Amino acid sequence: MDVTPEVVGFSLIILGILLLIGKWMRVFTPFFQNFFIPSSMIAGLIGLILGPEILGQFGIHFFDEGGAFPQVMIDIWSELPGLLINVIFASLFLGMTFPSIKKMWEIAGPQITFAHFISWGMYVVGISLALLVLTPVFGMNPAAGALLEISFVGGHGTAAGLSGTFEAVGFEEGRDLAIGLATIGVLTGVFLGMGLLNWAARKGKTEIIKDPSDVSEDEKKGLIAKEDQQEEPAGNQTTHSEFIETLTVHLGYIGVAVTLGYLMLEGLIIIEEMFWIDEIEILTHLPLFPLAMIGAVIVQLFLTNFVKHDVIDRGMINRIQGLALDMLITAAIATLSLTVIGNHLLPFLIMAAGAILWNIVAFIFIAPRIMPDYWFERGIGDLGQAMGMSAAGLLLIKLADPENESPAKAGFSYKQLLLDIFVGGGLVTAASVPIIIAFGPVPSLITAAVIMTGWLLLGLFYFGKK
Repeated sequence: MDVTPEVVGFSLIILGILLLIGKWMRVFTPFFQNFFIPSSMIAGLIGLILGPEILGQFGIHFFDEGGAFPQVMIDIWSELPGLLINVIFASLFLGMTFPSIKKMWEIAGPQITFAHFISWGMYVVGISLALLVLTPVFGMNPAAGALLEISFVGGHGTAAGLSGTFEAVGFEEGRDLAIGLATIGVLTGVFLGMGLLNWAARKGKTEIIKDPSDVSEDEKKGLIAKEDQQEEPAGNQTTHSEFIETLTVHLGYIGVAVTLGYLMLEGLIIIEEMFWIDEIEILTHLPLFPLAMIGAVIVQLFLTNFVKHDVIDRGMINRIQGLALDMLITAAIATLSLTVIGNHLLPFLIMAAGAILWNIVAFIFIAPRIMPDYWFERGIGDLGQAMGMSAAGLLLIKLADPENESPAKAGFSYKQLLLDIFVGGGLVTAASVPIIIAFGPVPSLITAAVIMTGWLLLGLFYFGKK
């Protein structure tokens, strides 16, 4: 079967149906509800089970070698994450009001410090594992040292978005390993977060707490009661629909942000080729999505300073971003290669264990010493994000501080502005694989260790003393 517009369209429709099935499975399955498993992950697992990696392995083929799906559909799904990640990152800062750096630092400084400490520590742990075990024992590419930060802090979107970079540096299996690690991270993060909430409630480790068992049935199912459905509008109209639909305008601005990112990336590649392409190749392998994020900042600053009308509504941007993320996670998991993970099962488990252990140690022993107040409420959000999803971090903050009595939620939001630009999917994350290849794992490890130590000292001796 050839790739045609009809096949592409039908592939998106099937993806939507999988998401709907995942949603209703969550509504009727207490296990998924109690541990807040996202519907997109359930949908992706359904696609994986019905695809060539599981159903196809039993010799059940409805279409060629794709299990219940045509192979061409699997191929289309495998390309979607690399496209959708640009939409997600271009949506990060559109429609936002940028506070002053001083205000962000006053409110979110401890969380910014702790989040950077965790992220740079992921490189220290990952590259150390690569140098000591993964490369000498299992013969893995040294770039495997970047997988922990890419997968756990960056999440599914970053992992899938870097597939082209992995291929360019000869580390093709990195894509499947990264997506697999991101899946482990999210699942473990939810279990871990709920366990820590119960632990904190029993031990008196928190100033504010909400028993996870008190969450309403509607919240667990991911539904909003009819009387509350207007509490968070999907988005406000900023244009008259008879002239141009508001959704169209927002998609257009996302497109402008992505285009600016593309132009910046091409310019950087030209500069690299002119000056030092013979020695190193970093920008050549840099993906588009971190530049799309910077493009969005440029677009928003221009609109804020030079356009008198509020033409971008943050609620509308959130809906577009949410749709792209749901589709990305579903497509990424559905096209996961279990064969690749099986071939690297032991190093995969070692990396997963290293990342999880690092997060636990950092949260329990470092967060209380960095956060001047509400350490649990602040730190649990950073822990959730460091296990693969910003949404998980916000969920855990909501359970720990349902009435927003602490600065945790505001600090978490402000933190993104000074975190995502660099790590968790930002410029450093995107460039980490080509940097390790270009300069080697040892200089990369030393650099990461120095930066991690700098953030730790800042947290201990500046915020920790307050």
